[in-house]
Amino acid sequence: MDYCDFANSLPPDSDDPNRHYHDHQYGFPVDDDDALFGRLILEINQAGLNWTLMLKKQEAFQTAYAGFDIAKVAAFDVQDIKRLLNNAGIVRNRLKINAAIHNARAILRLQAEYGSFKNWLDAHHPRDKAAWVKLFKQHFKFVGGEIVGEFLMSTGYLRGAHDECCPIYRQTLAAGAKWAETV
Repeated sequence: MDYCDFANSLPPDSDDPNRHYHDHQYGFPVDDDDALFGRLILEINQAGLNWTLMLKKQEAFQTAYAGFDIAKVAAFDVQDIKRLLNNAGIVRNRLKINAAIHNARAILRLQAEYGSFKNWLDAHHPRDKAAWVKLFKQHFKFVGGEIVGEFLMSTGYLRGAHDECCPIYRQTLAAGAKWAETV
């Protein structure tokens, strides 16, 4: 069986976290709002850096951002921002930190209207990447084409997470990847 080119390039005995992410998370649907929010935080923080770093810092991000609890992050104040800016375990970028707090508050508004962040995503599916980017920019901060595209591919809303020859591709289909509804 062939895996995606990137996964094939990783040695089988590698401790590189990308292999686990590729095989168990990337492209699979995510139903939990806090988990979706966590993925969005990681995608935003990856901008200008690399995904391997985000995976290695994922636990530190989860701890720093209250377990990715949307309501708790939405309530972050100036002291929390200072705490995050001093946390060497995460990306200490004021714009990205402020975006996470802003986006948590935006998700709370979407949850009030749609019942959940996932319901909001589902209500706007299907869309092409350009339409998704436009929609995200109406609600969120620090979301460009790459961030939105990767977030949606990684959570099963946009095609492209895996090559069709990759066995994980079929697993994402079996798990109910939303993009498959449009094929």
